[in-house]
Amino acid sequence: MSDEQITSVSAADKHKRKMEKMKASVDAKIAKATIERGVVVVLTGKGKGKSSSGFGMILRALGHGQQAAVVQFIKGAEGTGERDFLQRAVPAMPFHVMETGFTWETQNMETDRAAAQTVWQHARHLLADDRIDVLLLDELT
Repeated sequence: MSDEQITSVSAADKHKRKMEKMKASVDAKIAKATIERGVVVVLTGKGKGKSSSGFGMILRALGHGQQAAVVQFIKGAEGTGERDFLQRAVPAMPFHVMETGFTWETQNMETDRAAAQTVWQHARHLLADDRIDVLLLDELT
């Protein structure tokens, strides 16, 4: 066996031992994680991507057989690709949208508040529903 082959075998063995040790450590942590608890993810900031990220989480949950729901504040009656797709693909999934749409379009504080309160009641109901694994409150803030 050449020196190069010996070095390669040693490096491969060293890597294998390192990965085995890492796997044992990760497996032990997973075995200890017996408490199920919820997670809240808040996405903020200017620009695109917050809703897309939220819908990505919804799709991931659905892909894993979990129950999901969506409540959209602000988006309004106008169609969105996410809503159109999900309502076709998963028609039983709860999907509630604030009826008045963007507040800068309506410019009516009373109407906007009433619409927000109505859709918030849907959100409260879904938050209390133990069957829902993932709930997206899109544009809540």
